Order: sequence, then C-alpha cells, then structure tokens
Amino acid sequence: MKTNKILTTAISIVFMLAWQADAQTYDTNNEVVQTFAGYGIPGYVDGQGMFTEFNQPSQIVADTANNLYVLDRGNFRIRKITPTGAVSTLAGGGTFFEGYGTNVSLAWLTAGPLAIDHANRLWLVMANGYGDNAYLLSIGTNGYVNIENGGLTNLNSSSGICFDSANNLYYSGGNRIYRYSPNSGNLQAFAGNGVAGNFDGQGPLFSAFAGPASLACDRADNLYVWDSGNATIRRIDQDQNVTTIAGNNNNWYSVADGVGTNAIFAGGSASGGIAAMFSDNAGNIYFVCGSCVRKMNAQTNVVTLAGVFYQYSSSYADGAGNLARFNNASGGCFAQGMIYIADTGNNRIRNIALNQQSQVVSPASLQLNIYPGLQITGTIGRTYQIQVSPNMNTWTTVTTLLLGSSPYLWIDQNPARGSKFYRAVMLP
Repeated sequence: MKTNKILTTAISIVFMLAWQADAQTYDTNNEVVQTFAGYGIPGYVDGQGMFTEFNQPSQIVADTANNLYVLDRGNFRIRKITPTGAVSTLAGGGTFFEGYGTNVSLAWLTAGPLAIDHANRLWLVMANGYGDNAYLLSIGTNGYVNIENGGLTNLNSSSGICFDSANNLYYSGGNRIYRYSPNSGNLQAFAGNGVAGNFDGQGPLFSAFAGPASLACDRADNLYVWDSGNATIRRIDQDQNVTTIAGNNNNWYSVADGVGTNAIFAGGSASGGIAAMFSDNAGNIYFVCGSCVRKMNAQTNVVTLAGVFYQYSSSYADGAGNLARFNNASGGCFAQGMIYIADTGNNRIRNIALNQQSQVVSPASLQLNIYPGLQITGTIGRTYQIQVSPNMNTWTTVTTLLLGSSPYLWIDQNPARGSKFYRAVMLP
C-alpha cells in the first residue's frame, strides 16, 4: 500500500509539470478588456449592448463600416452589431437553403469558419454529414444567402478561410492550402503536398503541413497559417514560398511568449493552441487561444494581450489584460482601432481597447435610458406571453416567445416611461 501511494504521487507531479507555462509576457500598451454585447446567459435576444443574448458565439468579422457580424452557433444565426452596440439578426431562423436573411435556415449539422471579403460579403462554411461534405455560402450586403459551391476539394468545417486584396479566397484542408476565385471558379493548390509533414519550400510540391487550420492575410497579401499538427505559424508569400516564422515542433506541453521560434504554442486543439487568427492594418497578427489573446508583430515577437495561458475552469472577468479572463474564446477581428473577441463559453462579445485613454463625455452628449426586463425561470420549449399594464388591471401582450433556455432574460426595447407593470403568462 505504501509503494502504491508513492507511485501515485510521483505520477501526479509529472503530469502537472508537463503542462507548465514557461513564460508569459504581457504587452505594455495598457490593453483593457470590456464586455461589448451579451448578458452572459445563453439565449436569443436582439437589442442593445449587454441587454442582448447569444448562444455560443464562435466567429466574428467586421466590415468597412465597422459593423460586426457574429456566427451565433447555438442559435444557428448570423447576428449584426453596429458600432454603437445595436444587435440584430441578419440571417438564419427560416426554412430555406437560399434566400433573404431570416427566411434562410442555417441549422446545418456543423457551422464552420466565417470570413468577409473586401466587397463586404460574408462567407460561411457549412457542413452536413460528418463535416466533410462542406458548402461555401455567401451573404451579400443586401442579406441574400447563396450557396456558392458545394464541391471544393478538402473544404470542411475545420478549415480556416480568409481573403487577399484581390478577393481570392484561401482555405486549409487535407494538409494543403488552396486558393479559390469565387468569380471564375478556379481552384489551385497553393501550398502543401497533401501529406502530413513539416518542411518549408515553394508551392505544393516542396512544402508540407500537418493539420493546417486557422488562416489570416495581411495588407501585403502574405498568408499566415496555424499549422496545428506542427504547433507553428507558417507564412506564405504570393510567390508561394512557405516559411516557419513562429513556434516550434519540440514543445507540445508548454506555452511561452518570445521571438520567432522561441515562442511556443500548444499543438492540436489543446489549451494554448489557436482557435482563430486575424490581422490589423499595421502588420500585426492576433491569435485567439481559448483562454487568452496573443499578438505577433512584424518582427515576429509574440506577446500576450489579455487572459492567461492555462485556465482549468470556466471564468469571466473584465479589466486590465493580465486580470481579464475568457472562456473558450474562439473568434476575433479588428475594428474601430480595437480588438473584438467572440467569447464562446461566456456567451458574450468582448473588446480589447489598445492604449486606452480616459475621456470625459460632455453632459450634452449623454442621455440616461432605463430598459425594463424580466428574467423568466420556466419550462424550456413552452410558449410564453409577456404582458404589460399601466395599472395592473388591463394587460396588453407585447410579445410572444418560445422559451429556449431557463432562466431566460427578456428586455423591453423601449426605454421606461411612466408606470409599467410586467408579467409572463405560460400558454397552454
């Protein structure tokens, strides 16, 4: 018995040390994390800022007017958020495979990556079957959803997608990177020989990847690849030269900030790996890593903006970068000079302000509004009416809703004026 106890203790110590973080270096530009939209309870409520509900928001992109578009995976919808925080539904919730906005169903088996091109069209990978029969959908600025292609080689729900300045679409799959022209339909194997491996070189014959996933493209049309099986960041220029610029394949069980190949990423889908990548206008590449957000500058110096490398339980906290906490964050983009994060496990959209400076808003620019709300603890799948009364004698129905989660937060979109009383009535 004594020997067994000693052996168990030794195994536990080795396991803990195997996942230690070697070095976490926080950026020094006063990054502050705040909640931009979402109440935190999984549900479906459009409205304003934190008086809204999401259900596992997993991807987020921004258009040229700084509107945000969120793949709200649990609600099978695309949600739009204006720069002022107004949340609405752009697409999903209907029954058709193609058509306008909310007439279309996005309730496929698996929702993959979301991207936006330079004409402000959204592109979404949707899959049926077991995720390997993927369709490429576009959503125009008028809200029209169209199936663009259902037969692209090796496109799947785990692919990464992004666009260059000429609106060529790049995607990962089958240990390759492909370039696809939506206008001409031309598909080209851009890099990677299709066999899992790890070597730099030019084009599809003289380079190899292992499980390439997330992609990003900078303003010079350099492509950045999260090579998950090798735990490295690979860069591909327009001459198809593949170069390893960060991470290394020698440390799968630790994570560290640093320059170039001294930086360490956890391989595969482990904590410390990369769920999403995106770029800004200054040549920086950002990595969304579940419990933290990291940045690589043009000199390949990798630092942490917010969060922590390892987080063994769900957590949520706004604040300065090293104090902020995320829960399975899986999407990000750059807009309005800030970073926006789809914090999936917290059912919120968060933003990271860079070089934040306090500015007092003049009283003339302020207006105080109070929005009443009800939190309903009820039976999921039953229909409820929300009723309002000025005197508790005469009641008027303001909305009817199907309870998709409990508790469920409903917000009156009209600011409070005078006396109002609310009640919820469960229908037969």
